[in-house]
Amino acid sequence: MAWSTREIAELAGATVRAVRHYHQIGLLEEPVRRANGYKQYGVAHLVRILRIKRLIDLGFSLAQISAMGDADEHPEEALRTLDAELSATIERLERVRLELALLLKRPAPTDLPPGLGRVTTRAGLSDTDRSLVVVLTRVLGPQGIQAYTELLQSYQATPEASAFDRLPADADEEARDELARRLHPHVQDLLSDHPGMMEVHADAPGGAGFAMRTFGEAVRELYNPAQIDVMRRVARLGTVPDHT
Repeated sequence: MAWSTREIAELAGATVRAVRHYHQIGLLEEPVRRANGYKQYGVAHLVRILRIKRLIDLGFSLAQISAMGDADEHPEEALRTLDAELSATIERLERVRLELALLLKRPAPTDLPPGLGRVTTRAGLSDTDRSLVVVLTRVLGPQGIQAYTELLQSYQATPEASAFDRLPADADEEARDELARRLHPHVQDLLSDHPGMMEVHADAPGGAGFAMRTFGEAVRELYNPAQIDVMRRVARLGTVPDHT
């Protein structure tokens, strides 16, 4: 047999560009040339191109195909590796589909883990508070995130919390002190009911110090000076940790 580049590409269901690329990256041997300089492909080339296309269809990359060489007609090890990779991908996609189904059934923020996203929605957090929770999910470990999730599951908005959300940056000393004293018992009750919050940074992947610094930086960026001052006053009244 003696086929041109165009003819062998058509026979293999490939493109001329693909055949030339296989040559360039060493997947396909260059054929002999006729006296006129044109390439002359044979059956072995056709078989090789078809094998390359079949492996691509199965999901192998050109680099993986190259690593197999051209002598191994049944790359069992590579096939098993690809099978394991595909199994992991399918498992991940199934988890994603499950999360999507939950999001479609019960709308929740997409920037939070599904469970935590739903409880923040039910808790009616302000946009600022929810942004802080988003930051915390990036620095806390499973134990810390679970502690926050459990706290939010039982959280109920109070007039004091609403007053805190509305507190202007220029609130005077009297207003700050009065609000701190009103908030303190509610914060104490929450911590009493959820003791895990006292060790929320214990399993932080980057360490407790990094988690607390990140929390403090996020608080300073998200809340105004009067609100931060109220947080510190609540902490000074006792039992409440101060990470601002």
